Amino acid sequence: MNFDFTKIDAVAAEKKLDALKSLVRSCGSALIAFSGGVDSSFLAAIAAGEIGESLVLATAVSETFPKNEMDASKKFAREIGVEQIFVESSELDIEEFRHNPKNRCYFCKKELFSKFLKIASERGLAKVFSGANYDDLDDFRPGLAAQKELGVVSPLMEAKLTKNEIRMISNKMGLSSWNRPQMACLTSRFPYGVELSREKFAAVERCEDYLRGIGITQYRVRHHGDLARIEVEPCDMPRVIDNGSDIAAEFKKAGFKFVTIDIEGFRSGSFND
Repeated sequence: MNFDFTKIDAVAAEKKLDALKSLVRSCGSALIAFSGGVDSSFLAAIAAGEIGESLVLATAVSETFPKNEMDASKKFAREIGVEQIFVESSELDIEEFRHNPKNRCYFCKKELFSKFLKIASERGLAKVFSGANYDDLDDFRPGLAAQKELGVVSPLMEAKLTKNEIRMISNKMGLSSWNRPQMACLTSRFPYGVELSREKFAAVERCEDYLRGIGITQYRVRHHGDLARIEVEPCDMPRVIDNGSDIAAEFKKAGFKFVTIDIEGFRSGSFND
């Protein structure tokens, strides 16, 4: 994956980084909602340098969180030497979430961050941090409302750090997470209003594992009932087409009847269109 940092104001980004460090230091101790993605990994690395042993990384264990991402989160936590704990999340037990309304993320985040806050309180940690960045304000993010209601702090957002700035600084710091592809929980693969289930999550995860296995790094398998719609970067479309028969066979084993490639390519949050 290629990233263009030439348009970033490096001086402004450094000032934002200083503001982030100051904010984290002022909290004294924290629990970070940690997925192992670009943003939460960057925040974890910065916090490790500022508040050291007064930091805990909390990762949700859920059907919506793919195994390969869980593995990546464990690897990064080991790299920076910070304690990682695992918290069982039961979104599918929440009826409002399971029916998959447009604000499903609100119910998910409310349940999960309530658990994180309880753990933080029990451990004497001053704050719970989320990895939301400044760009998230421009997207449809109902989960941010839940975080605000609960008093969760979003240091990257408060420091006005954008995704591209976070990647650039992570690269300069030598963090292995800097070029990780954009990821999202598996609920993002389903149209709003379609009821969610463990079986549907498993089918999507199996198909995405297959795409990753043939060398595709940025992907989504959108679930449309009997049809699977593949989103990849334009540069990866020839690879999908060349492996079309094998991909179709694997996807059909997962339960799909039809498999198609989206000619618009990968678009984060395309169901929000």
